[in-house]
Amino acid sequence: MPMVVVITRDVEARYRGFLGSVMLELSAGVYAHPRMSAGVRQRIWQVLGDWYATLGRGSIVMTWADRAANGGLGLASLGEPPKEIVAHDAMLLVRRALRKSEEFV
Repeated sequence: MPMVVVITRDVEARYRGFLGSVMLELSAGVYAHPRMSAGVRQRIWQVLGDWYATLGRGSIVMTWADRAANGGLGLASLGEPPKEIVAHDAMLLVRRALRKSEEFV
């Protein structure tokens, strides 16, 4: 049973109440549970997904240890995260769009 971390950004208060009832809120919008079973994790994600389909504001990212996943890290997200996480050669990397001022000519 791996540690699970959920990070929320700009979501409705109901998410905070729900996640706070099943996980420890380490900081505003950051929740963790040291030993969550896969079944509980999937049920929590289902509830968050159902709410997000209806309310659809902000973003939510869930991560957990997963030996079978790239980089050993399972990831799930709802909404538009500020960074794109991509798999490359069995590692996870962050891809960001360049701003106009950073582009090479």
